[in-house]
Amino acid sequence: MAMSKTRKVVLIISGIVIALVFVFLLGIAIIVSAIRGNRPSIRDNSVLVLKISGPLPDYVPEDPIRKLFGGQPQDLKSLLAQFRKAKVDKRISAVVLDIDMPEEGWAKAEEIRAAIADFRTSGKPVYAFMEMGLNKDYYIASACDRVFLPPPGDLFTIGLAADVMFFRGSLDKLGIYPDIFQIGKYKTAADMFTQKQMTDAHREFMNSLLDDLFGRFVEAIAKARNKSPEEVKALIDNAPYNAAQAKDAGLIDGALYRDEVEKELKKRLGYQDSDELHIAKAGDYRQISQESLGLNKGDKIAVVYAAGDIVSGKSEFGGSGETTIGSDSLVKTLEEARDDRGVKAIVLRIDSPGGSGLASDIIWRAIESVKEKKPVVVSMSDVAASGGYYIACNANKIVAEPSTITGSIGVLAGKPVVKGLYDWLGITNEYVVRGQNAGMFRETEKFSDSERKKFEDLVKGTYYEEFLPKVAKGRGKSTDEIDKIGQGRVWTGQQGKERGLVDEYGGLDQAIEIAKQLANIPEDKGVQRVIMPRPPSFLEQLMSSGGADDSETRAALKQREAIAAALPEDARRAFLYLQLLDRAKNGDVLYRLPFDLRIK
Repeated sequence: MAMSKTRKVVLIISGIVIALVFVFLLGIAIIVSAIRGNRPSIRDNSVLVLKISGPLPDYVPEDPIRKLFGGQPQDLKSLLAQFRKAKVDKRISAVVLDIDMPEEGWAKAEEIRAAIADFRTSGKPVYAFMEMGLNKDYYIASACDRVFLPPPGDLFTIGLAADVMFFRGSLDKLGIYPDIFQIGKYKTAADMFTQKQMTDAHREFMNSLLDDLFGRFVEAIAKARNKSPEEVKALIDNAPYNAAQAKDAGLIDGALYRDEVEKELKKRLGYQDSDELHIAKAGDYRQISQESLGLNKGDKIAVVYAAGDIVSGKSEFGGSGETTIGSDSLVKTLEEARDDRGVKAIVLRIDSPGGSGLASDIIWRAIESVKEKKPVVVSMSDVAASGGYYIACNANKIVAEPSTITGSIGVLAGKPVVKGLYDWLGITNEYVVRGQNAGMFRETEKFSDSERKKFEDLVKGTYYEEFLPKVAKGRGKSTDEIDKIGQGRVWTGQQGKERGLVDEYGGLDQAIEIAKQLANIPEDKGVQRVIMPRPPSFLEQLMSSGGADDSETRAALKQREAIAAALPEDARRAFLYLQLLDRAKNGDVLYRLPFDLRIK
């Protein structure tokens, strides 16, 4: 629908006003930055304080407007960079981690533990302080030299629990029937809509996942606290503990308040009792460039971030790291990295449960093209499953943490039949069609026999003629071998490596080291990480000059985000999955992780 002349004038004037306001704000940001200086003063013998809390996406682009108002969210990229800088910075003598219910997955937690271990090779101590420690809090903290809780604090190392939701009961009440077809014994993505509890296959691989993750959890704590795995399991069975009990059990090193922890640090670092402890705040230290410390120099390696559901078209970037992987956007980024002569290799960092089959295939094809010019290494984050594995499978090397969730090589597609809901609402409709299968995607009717056969043939083709052969080619295996370890089965990174789906263990740093080798960069030479894509800044998003369609799309997205944000957590997850079901109603074949796995 064309816009009226009056509306166009109003939009133009509004755009000019917004432009002036944000140019003004940007000017203030630049002035404030100039006043503060690009490099804050870090005193000798300082203690760097880092907080690990809440969501921790792989990468959130820095934005001067958000930084001005203190709204720059933390990301894993920045956190790991802080450790690398502090390791070589002679002014930093120790690190204190404030750990407060981080929400990242277990693979990111492993990557943080590895960064702590690497920092400790410098001989500098790392202290962990928690007001209350949950499983993941303690898992990270146990990698530190010393762990503390305040006297009234508690430690809930009670073991791991996996939570899987099912919506069939809700759909029945709403009069919605999920007419869905899936391939793979373990491809249980549709189960959340078609079942009210786990199937035997679902329960089988859930127990396998939990056993693997729990075993690693126990092993890590046992090694860190000098205990046997049996002792740790017994301690877990007897949890939770108050601070004094946790100390007596040898799980922490002291029940101390924060000022008492700092007093102990002062003594360890050679301060006098009357001296003030030199604290380097994370926000200030973030402004210290890696280059000023001799890091991030040398040949270029592009680090391409791909996080979120895989969709066709453009990527969407939220304010706190929430994104979608748009096939058009990611292909463009990969091609830019391929054609940049200064870039010697590409590391594709994936944190995705999958999504559109078509979009996944388009990205797969782009990686094939890139490999003709330079090596591509995949670094798996918390999740790289289904479509997330599809876009990883043909990389030169795949690197994952043992706790990464991967695999899920299977397909599902279908439609929600909403006749019962329409009847309840008093809505009637009629279809007039030409062609035997023209009504295939009628929302009020189940697939007819002929429609179902055609539809199932289509879905089988995507699995047997596209997904399996491409994974087999990428991994150097036969399609029969991949089918046996596929079937929609979800694996941990460790299980995936045992089955040839993953090449090496490690995080992003390890992937970059492998990329260096493949690009024939000498081992003793540093590299410069070129971060891609550069998402639009806060200002650019507000000043984007898209047409009416773009404006309406952005408005619809914001509306959905607002609805989801207003719901309780479990209802929010249900809302998001109903969006997934709605997306499948037009025949979009989905390569999607079977569930939103929450293990706490």
